[in-house]
Amino acid sequence: MDKRGLSFMPSRRALLKNVLPASTLICLGCHSLFAQEKSQNPQKPAEKKHKFQEDSGMSFQEVFKFAYRDHIEVMQFLAKEIGKDKFMEMLKRDGDEWAKREAQKELKTLPANDFATFRAEGRKKPDRFWEHVITSTIIEDTDRAFEQKVTECLWAKTYREAEAADLGYILCCYPDFPSAAALNPKLKLIRTKTLMQGHDCCNHRWVWEG
Repeated sequence: MDKRGLSFMPSRRALLKNVLPASTLICLGCHSLFAQEKSQNPQKPAEKKHKFQEDSGMSFQEVFKFAYRDHIEVMQFLAKEIGKDKFMEMLKRDGDEWAKREAQKELKTLPANDFATFRAEGRKKPDRFWEHVITSTIIEDTDRAFEQKVTECLWAKTYREAEAADLGYILCCYPDFPSAAALNPKLKLIRTKTLMQGHDCCNHRWVWEG
């Protein structure tokens, strides 16, 4: 089976990726990328970078812990102050609205709004970021269904280790459902397991109805 990232689906994960500090993401180029550039252009002197842009040597996992530590603590504090049920409902409503906005943006970049296009996006090779934060396998790819099994997710790992899986689910996993509906009313997401909730995988299955 092909292994791909979930880069085709607008979700809270994409938003959270974008709020990671730019200089922190740039550091993920690591020494190997700089070494490759040097070997390809041995005579060209390396461009001097500002210290903010230098490689920090952090792993993807270290970046996630650094980026989300304070974020999770703030969310947990707000849940305590506002009331957990009320706060979770607020985040859920925000997830609904966010998913609709992102779906509209996504539709503008697609050649068509049909299942064939959706599946084609799902088969695209993930970029370097997604390759390092998600491990997934395409289980089914037919005219009526597209199923993807995720066995590793750095968001799930980060939130669960912080004992904040409930927040992680609302922020990172739940918006996948309104995203599917907003992309096309015929598109339905069926999912009974997530790593965030402690299951062995995320069994994303998108079905084209009608």
